[in-house]
Amino acid sequence: MKKIIATENAPGAIGPYSQATEVNGFVYTSGQLGIDTATGELAAGVEAQTEAALKNAAAILAEAGLSLNDVFKTLVFIKDMNDFGKMNAVYSRFFTGDFPARSCVEVARLPKDGLVEIEVIAARQE
Repeated sequence: MKKIIATENAPGAIGPYSQATEVNGFVYTSGQLGIDTATGELAAGVEAQTEAALKNAAAILAEAGLSLNDVFKTLVFIKDMNDFGKMNAVYSRFFTGDFPARSCVEVARLPKDGLVEIEVIAARQE
């Protein structure tokens, strides 16, 4: 059975989709842009956008009763692969130890002309 996950502690969907869905104990977030929840605007720079995107993903997971420690896969979409090191430095502050699997691809354009967008997939621990 599919359950919709939604929180006011992360930016709302900007289209016809949910912040996250849960199916059989797995939580799949939609891509999170680096939007500052206090202002509703994109944070300035790839480091700040990476931090905001991961904080937004964490807030959505918290609504589902999970945390970033439950993440086993991330997908990172980055506007410029030259910013990979900057993104990675921030990313490494959020995930330590048993790192989730990850894909990272450069894309031509992101919604709102963001610099980074991050999806996470988490599982309930048994």
